[in-house]
Amino acid sequence: MLDIDEEDRADAWFHALSDRTRRDILRRVLSGESSVSALARKYDMSLTAVQKHVAVLERAGLITRRRAGRESLARGDVEAVRSVQHMLTELEAIWRGRVARIDQLLTSSSQKE
Repeated sequence: MLDIDEEDRADAWFHALSDRTRRDILRRVLSGESSVSALARKYDMSLTAVQKHVAVLERAGLITRRRAGRESLARGDVEAVRSVQHMLTELEAIWRGRVARIDQLLTSSSQKE
């Protein structure tokens, strides 16, 4: 079971990943560090809007940012993404266990008829 800190982290991950632009930004920065201004040129939105998306991903711990002169550089955090994957795998195992139990109950019930 997840503790409170992990629950807060999971909430932040799902919030960050609930937006398709943020998911796309994450994909881009997982493949390599990119300046936020270069990212902004990929989207039909303002630099400020992209900065806000990057900030949400950063608060969720999915990316890190660093300054290089006047540039803000973003990089995906592979370990954080693996943590999200691990949590989803645990949830899937719970779900599969419940489905298996339902199958057992249905099989048992149909054999009694």
